[in-house]
Amino acid sequence: MSLLHNTRTRGRRLGVATAAAGLLATLLTAAPAMATPDPGDRGVKGDKVSSGEAAEARSAIKKGEIPGVDEIVHSPNIEHLVNVPKGTLKGTNTDISFQGKYAYSGNYDGFTIYDISNPRAPKTVSQVLCPGGQNDISVSGDLLILSTDSSRSDNSCSSTSQSATIKESWEGIKIFDISDKRNPKYVAAVETACGSHTNTIVPDRRNVYVYVSSYFPSARFPDCQPPHDGISIVKVPRKAPEQSKLVGFPSLFPDGGNPGAPTNPGVTETSGCHDITVLPSKDLAAGACMGDGILFDIENPERPKIIDRVQDNENFAFWHSATFNQRANKVVFTDELGGGGAATCNAEVGPNRGANGIYDIVGKGDKRKLVFRSYFKIDRHQADAEVCVAHNGSLIPVKGKDLMVQAWYQGGISVWDFTDSKKPKEIGYFERGPVTLDRVTTAGPWSTYYYNGHVYSNDIAKGLDVLKINDRRTDPAKRVRLHELNVQTQPDYFEDGDDD
Repeated sequence: MSLLHNTRTRGRRLGVATAAAGLLATLLTAAPAMATPDPGDRGVKGDKVSSGEAAEARSAIKKGEIPGVDEIVHSPNIEHLVNVPKGTLKGTNTDISFQGKYAYSGNYDGFTIYDISNPRAPKTVSQVLCPGGQNDISVSGDLLILSTDSSRSDNSCSSTSQSATIKESWEGIKIFDISDKRNPKYVAAVETACGSHTNTIVPDRRNVYVYVSSYFPSARFPDCQPPHDGISIVKVPRKAPEQSKLVGFPSLFPDGGNPGAPTNPGVTETSGCHDITVLPSKDLAAGACMGDGILFDIENPERPKIIDRVQDNENFAFWHSATFNQRANKVVFTDELGGGGAATCNAEVGPNRGANGIYDIVGKGDKRKLVFRSYFKIDRHQADAEVCVAHNGSLIPVKGKDLMVQAWYQGGISVWDFTDSKKPKEIGYFERGPVTLDRVTTAGPWSTYYYNGHVYSNDIAKGLDVLKINDRRTDPAKRVRLHELNVQTQPDYFEDGDDD
């Protein structure tokens, strides 16, 4: 495949609760990590790039059409403040949550707590060794929820990989007490069907409800049997997390969901959800569920009710994540084309496949519908060795505007505007050049979020990046302050509920 379809400069055009005896976590200091990672926990290196494609990339770098290997480029309105390399957790960096002056960074080997009171100089407070892909992370009060979506020998943090065909194998969520940031304590675990790829919390006064997304069942897996057409809901009592338990598995797809190929070639068959985003202030949730996008009511968090469901069998391969705008009249769904392991930001793939899909929410109550308006995809084409995919992002809270910052793996970070649902546009970017030119490699930002005036990005390979946006269009967001942010549990940024 060719690298670029036109000339670019280095400016880069904008365009079930367990016994305490089984719970063990290791707090890391400066000693080297001793984890034995699961396959795929490190940056994935795939097929070799042909000599011709590698030569083409080198030529493009020489001409200034793409950044050089590990070279940083960005738009004038983006300032890169600092990069904090990985510490003793060397696995793939994943999601991020925030609370006060702390950022909680997920990693396939565990999680890290950073003090970000000075965004230009984050400090590592603690690192917890607890291997188990992908360690998606949420926080609420003194509780931290960690997802395990790799079959393990038991629920402890010293477990090892074990086949899901073995009944005693374990996957699910782990619950930590983070009241002491320097010494998080593992207090409970709940096993869930097919594990926990991601988790989304719906907090209330006494409990934290956890929506657990997982998928890919098999008749060979005793704890992950088909049909797997819903989500696990776990109830975590704030004052007694050791009593956490599974309270339901509601079916979201009574008809089985999108059948995928051969009925819909190129589309992943629906067998669960990848990620769910909730907007508690509006009792709404949006699910990115493999072959389907859904909108549902969560007024009763234990009994979600489907409002509408959509498919895109022409351009969406794998519905990956969802983001509401502040007024809850739009949803942005992302497509993880290539499963996060392929070069998809190029002319051959084009602008619609592997893009974000922007949907308006029209109507009222149970008659609301998701109506497709447009696609958005970065137009900064990447080398054939660079895995590039639409991934995790968040709103930038500006009244009257719909702005996002978003991770694109080796496509970097995009700041974009979808105020006009039909005409989204990029208004800023940050990216690094290829990690290598001779082999397809997974790297770059996994999660990129806006929090209290700064952008925090968890780079799969490079560690934590902190950036600042200097742009009149986003400047009003600097005045918005939150005490806590889990991006998949979207806050009501404006107390009056009106962002016009």
